[in-house]
This record gives sequence, C-alpha cells and structure tokens, in this order.
Amino acid sequence: MDTFTLRRLTRDDLPANAAVLARAFLLEHRRDEWAAKEDLLFDTTETVGAFDGETLIGTSRLLPRTVSVPGRGLVPFDAISAVAVAADQRRRGVLRAMMRSWLTEESAPLGGLWASEPVIYGRYGYAPASEWTHLSMPTKIPFRAGVDLGSARVRELSREAAMPLIRELYDRFAPTRAGMLGRAEGHWGYHYYDSVTAQRGRSPYRYALHPDGFVAFRTEMKPGDFGPTTKLSVHELIANTPQAYASLWRYVLDMDLVSSVDYNGSVDEPLTLLLRDPRAMERNTSDALHIRLTRLADALPLRAYSAPVDVVVDVTDEFCPWNTGTWRLTVTDGSMTVARTDDTADLSLTTLELAAAYLGGTRLTVLASAGRVREHTPGSVSALSAAFLHDREPACHEIF
Repeated sequence: MDTFTLRRLTRDDLPANAAVLARAFLLEHRRDEWAAKEDLLFDTTETVGAFDGETLIGTSRLLPRTVSVPGRGLVPFDAISAVAVAADQRRRGVLRAMMRSWLTEESAPLGGLWASEPVIYGRYGYAPASEWTHLSMPTKIPFRAGVDLGSARVRELSREAAMPLIRELYDRFAPTRAGMLGRAEGHWGYHYYDSVTAQRGRSPYRYALHPDGFVAFRTEMKPGDFGPTTKLSVHELIANTPQAYASLWRYVLDMDLVSSVDYNGSVDEPLTLLLRDPRAMERNTSDALHIRLTRLADALPLRAYSAPVDVVVDVTDEFCPWNTGTWRLTVTDGSMTVARTDDTADLSLTTLELAAAYLGGTRLTVLASAGRVREHTPGSVSALSAAFLHDREPACHEIF
C-alpha cells in the first residue's frame, strides 16, 4: 500500500514547492522567482505538503480571505490555492488527503477555489458559482450615442503612485459585487506580481486612474503581415460609477498604436451595452470561482435573500457528511434561518447545487431542468430559486 505523510511547509520548503507547482501546471520554472512570489503569502497562509520520504510530491495552500456575498458585503472565506500533485505520484490518494485536511467541521463555513479541471473538484463539493467572459475587440470601436463619459480625466501613473489609490478604489468596489475578494497586503503583491517571467514577453503593468476607478493593463507587440501589431490585455478594470466605467474603457479603446484589446470580464459586462455595434466584440464564457458550503447551516445565513421562502430540503454531501440531512430553510426580511427537521422534504439536492446558486448566478430552476434538483412539492424549486437570485451576476476576476 502506498504511504505518504502530510506536514505544514516551512520557508525552507519553498524552492521544492515552487518546483512541484511549475511542473504540475506545465510552466517555466525559475526557482528564485517562483519562491519569491510564494513568499508574499507565506505568513498569512498555511501550506500543506505531501511527502514520500523526504521528497515533496504534492502541495496545497489555504488562504484566509474574504468574499463578497449578496446583500452582506465581505464575509470570511477559505480560499484553496496552489494545489498540485507530481505527475508520477498521482492516483495514490494524495489530493484527497490534502483536501480532507482543509475540509473539516472546524473550517470556515464558506470556501472556494479556481479549478484547473472542474471535474476534479466536484468530488470535494466545489461547484462553479460564477463565470467570466473573455472579451476580444478591435480598438477605436465607437460607443452608441449618448454615453456619458463625465468630465473627469483619466491619468496614467507610475506603479508607486497608482497602487495606494487603486487599493482605495478597489476597497470601495469589492463589498458591492458578489464574488469579489477582499485583499490584504500580500494579496495585492501576489495579484500584481510583475517579474519578467510573469510578463511573458509583454510590457510591465501600466496603470490608468479615474477619480472613481482604474484600469491596469499590459501591451504586447508582435509582427504582422502589414507591420507590427499590438494587443492590449486588461488585467483589471474597476469602476465605482457608470461614468468612470465608460471613461476608462474609452481610454483603453482609443490608445494609439494598439490594434486589439482583450479582457476577462463578467458575464453581464456593461461594455456590451456601450458599443454601437456589440457584434464588433467576440465573447467566450467559462467557469470562474467555485464555491464550497463547508458548513451548510452556517454558510447559508451569511448572505441576504431576495424573496421569502419556507421549504424543507433533503441534502446529500458525501465528502462533508455533517451537511447531509433534512433541513428547513426559511427566509424572512431577507435573512435565512437553517434548522434540522424531520418534516417531509419539498425537494432534494446536494451541496453542489446549493453552492452553485450561492452567489446569485446559477438558478436552481435551471439545475432542476438538468435533473440535478428533484422537486417533490410543486413550486418549491421556483420559490427557493427566486430567493437565491441577486441583482447582478456574480463576478470574480482574481485567480488566487
């Protein structure tokens, strides 16, 4: 029988940890740069490694973060990140052991991750709860008539001058949009890490600021059939007013010597509605933040709800069995109470379906149409689905 041990990593393990991560994700491995980036989060995270003797064969990290939930702003959140198992050490139960170490009855009620392969993490109760849309468009495309750009100017600043202002603008925005993450010091350094390897032939980050928003981007020049072409890639665009949003996008789209722009935005990105011809922009949607209700009874009341409801749900959770059972979910004045009950269930589902709906994007009615929610009392799925809805699609733009 295969044997391995788990233990918390120390700073001395960072080079080996960086090597495992680079090989697992098929990335160029520059040990010093990888170790320096990982060190930014070391003091505020816990990293567990799996060892075969003295050899590190697997790694995973828990970051205590906050995430914005519908109607309640930022709440505590266990972010799982940097999960990797060496290619020649798979199918030994290493990943399962590491995930078991993070998912306990003492864990934070709510957790999440970005999945390299979603099929892997569904086994551990993580479901895609938000999507992002890759937008690609030519520059100079016009807005429709009447778009209000406001009177404030957009200015480019150096990284040193921009970062304090960017942090203030982001801190205003994050609590207002479900799925956005709160950021502490190390998170900013990690999200905006700007080594030569991270640039991958592109420019360093550039920063353009509006009094109510900012955009950070890179540019990349490549040879073309009729001379060099330059692509501008938006790393992050945050706007606290419609005028800031329109003005920042106009700044990006009108930049000289740039031929195309791309951006990973939200499913309901307002830019589509600003353009005179929305078909000038290509869109491709994929899953983004995956959510885990680690302690269902504590996680569900953390958010606000959009409609009153009183239903009994039969829940199954194979990996966190303390969630399995029959629960009464009651919403009054936007707040939910959760209690175990012996009453007959109105509907049956797993924690995967509840997690998918948690941020207000995926509808339980759609999951029912896919056979993933079973209704026993007519109307119960629609009632609970309406309660979970939120005013905007959830959005998470930060891969942690």
